[in-house]
Amino acid sequence: MPDSEAGKLSFKLVYYGPAQSGKTTNLLRLHEQLSPELKGEMMTLETQDDRTLFFDLLPFGFRAPSGLLIKFRLFTVPGQVAHDGTRKAVLSRSDGVVFVADSDRAQETNNAESFQTLAENCSRVGLDFEHLPLVVQFNKRDLPTAVPEAEIRARWESAPWPLVFASALRGDGVEESFEALLRSTYRHYAESHELASRHGLDEDMFVAGALGRQAAP
Repeated sequence: MPDSEAGKLSFKLVYYGPAQSGKTTNLLRLHEQLSPELKGEMMTLETQDDRTLFFDLLPFGFRAPSGLLIKFRLFTVPGQVAHDGTRKAVLSRSDGVVFVADSDRAQETNNAESFQTLAENCSRVGLDFEHLPLVVQFNKRDLPTAVPEAEIRARWESAPWPLVFASALRGDGVEESFEALLRSTYRHYAESHELASRHGLDEDMFVAGALGRQAAP
């Protein structure tokens, strides 16, 4: 459930996936591409081998017509198996997740294991995995060893989550993945927080505010 204070509503969104699938690159590209009202600096904690150990935090926000401040905090989790405790800590109290899979054929087992740990860790930290706003991104589509899109779609066709194909290194699909998560997040929480009825914020305005765009009239 989003953190709610007087005049402020804060959403915690987490990028989850196997090691080196491109979670941090997604946030770096988002930081470059987004221009919301209030955009903070991106903070990164890294290990000696240049992988993200704890998290990246990309804070930003905008104001609803009512004056309510909508804030977002974006985190990545460490992909390495050794840091499962940290993954659970970062995932705790999250309001939505982008699962970043590696499109490389050789990474299929790692993707499956990481997705399984996502489901298990959600349960362990008290999140309802079945109803959590979730987007699945297949990153690294630029690799010559990438699994064909048609094969991935066939495998995931019965899944209820939006599926996005991306190359975070090139910036492709990064904003689309985030927009898909924003829409799922809005639909999940709009009624309980009276975003439309009380704060004059419909789904398109919510997305536009987060992305730093003008909502369509």
